[in-house]
Amino acid sequence: MENLITVIHVLAAAGVIGLVLLQHGKGADMGAAFGSGASGSLFGVSGSSNFMSKATAACVIVFFATSLTLAYMASHRAGSGSVINSAVKTQAVKTESAPAETKAVDAQSEQTAPAGSAAKDVPN
Repeated sequence: MENLITVIHVLAAAGVIGLVLLQHGKGADMGAAFGSGASGSLFGVSGSSNFMSKATAACVIVFFATSLTLAYMASHRAGSGSVINSAVKTQAVKTESAPAETKAVDAQSEQTAPAGSAAKDVPN
């Protein structure tokens, strides 16, 4: 499900980019009004909405919806949490178990060392 939403998200992003780049800007009409061509008004017809702007708005709405959906899915994923918190917890578990392991190793070395050896005389 998440992969499908990601594919739709990428396609919507590409659609927004393509449609924005293909659209005719309002500044071009102003340049035409000052001698480079004939224009009906200074900024063109402002209220009309053609196919390109409607398609851009639709792609933006899809992009926004998939962004929110992917963010929701990522935040409610099982086992989600902070990477830093999990690293701290792992370090705390290693620190707590380390003294017990060293005591067990010391006990084994004392049992296997011959009497009067240097292993018993070394302080911990």
